[in-house]
Amino acid sequence: MDILFDSKKFQKECKQQRLLIKRYGEVMAKRIGRRLDDLRAADNLETMRHLPGRCHELIGNRAGSLSLDLEHPYRLIFMPEHDPIPRKIDGGLNWSQVTAVRIIRVEDTHDN
Repeated sequence: MDILFDSKKFQKECKQQRLLIKRYGEVMAKRIGRRLDDLRAADNLETMRHLPGRCHELIGNRAGSLSLDLEHPYRLIFMPEHDPIPRKIDGGLNWSQVTAVRIIRVEDTHDN
């Protein structure tokens, strides 16, 4: 899967493990790296349903975004990077057609 980043700063951190460790600590840096490696290796988003990290769609004011678990309560937040976003007939996200994502940030989705 293709991965883009919403922020040049976060992209730089994700490419350099020492920067991830400095910002998030060793455990979180490892988890972020694993989740990004899983995304890169996946053919499409459907593959992520079967890997660690509990990939799931967010709801409410975060609808349209997805997340992967990191170290509780933090999540890796991302969105499909398609225009238009692939949809099923019922309007839901067609996970098997999502082949590119945009990483937004790491955050605690329980804060809001």
